[in-house]
Amino acid sequence: MSQRKKQRTSRKCSEKSDMFDGLPDDLVLYILSKLASSAASPPDFINILLTCKRLNNLAVHPLVLSKVGSKVFAVKARNWCDSVHRLLKQCVKAGNVEACYTLGMILFYCLQNRGSGASLMAKAAIKSHAPALYSLAVIQFNGSGGSKKDKDLRAGVALCARAAFLGHVDALRELGHCLQDGYGVCQHVAQGRRLLIQANARELVASLNALVQRKAQQQHHRHLNYQYYNLKTGSSCPLLSDFGCNVPAPEVHPVNSFLREWFESEGAELAQGLRLCSHEGCGRPETRAHEFRRCSVCGTVNYCSRSCQALDWKLRHKMECVPMERWLEEVGNGNGNGNGNGNGIGDGGVGEMEEVAEAEELAI
Repeated sequence: MSQRKKQRTSRKCSEKSDMFDGLPDDLVLYILSKLASSAASPPDFINILLTCKRLNNLAVHPLVLSKVGSKVFAVKARNWCDSVHRLLKQCVKAGNVEACYTLGMILFYCLQNRGSGASLMAKAAIKSHAPALYSLAVIQFNGSGGSKKDKDLRAGVALCARAAFLGHVDALRELGHCLQDGYGVCQHVAQGRRLLIQANARELVASLNALVQRKAQQQHHRHLNYQYYNLKTGSSCPLLSDFGCNVPAPEVHPVNSFLREWFESEGAELAQGLRLCSHEGCGRPETRAHEFRRCSVCGTVNYCSRSCQALDWKLRHKMECVPMERWLEEVGNGNGNGNGNGNGIGDGGVGEMEEVAEAEELAI
């Protein structure tokens, strides 16, 4: 009888004991850091906090928070709350560069805390974060958060050059247009076109690499056939079609998607007279009326940068752009009154918008 009781008690103890509890904290922190940096969505990381008390405590360790990747911060604008804001602040405090950039963009554009937002983006830029450098360049080019007199074209070019050196494609494209137009820098058409070709080549390589990785992750032939069908019939990137390729459009940074969702939601509308950048992959709003450049042909779209204008021209606007005179003529014929001049040009001096698009075509 005593032996049977001992066996039963030993079985109960073995069932209750957890091998995970025996792992040292250093090893668990290492595992959590790897998971935080490779998580594909916010729930992949947030669910760790809900697993148990030990993981909840270790997941908010500075070592783990400093490794959290950008996809963990890819929350929907409708899900923005104090807890998400608090998590971003904790990651910033832990030295997470991606958190500095994400929270900086949200503060600057969404919550209109310009000083704190620019400060956080500058903190990320100092640590060679290419998207932060490019975003600060766009702010300098437009004088965002201030008046037209606050533009600093030379500072914008310098920030763009640094981001381009780090491999940021949009910054490289922007720098190419600046050199072509002599915008904030001495004009050098040949050098500008060379940079535009490099930007398109880098985007091609990045898109093809992403496509190869996506194919490698498929486990069944059915999935491969489905992806091949989507590649042939689904959304593609016309910007790269000039190279004879038809690959999916590049992935949009999570914070840009957040900005667009935020300002397109019902509870956070833009002030009267302000508009979003017309490039779907941007999401930046105007901080004052007529801040962005508008298309000199149709006047119905506006862009925060030459890079966004060139991308949107290739992706969409080339098929939709209608000369303003023709548009006014159609409106006049429909309403019975065709009086109006409608130049549609803001303070950005957009007479060169068509020239930018043509230069982009020539470069590729």
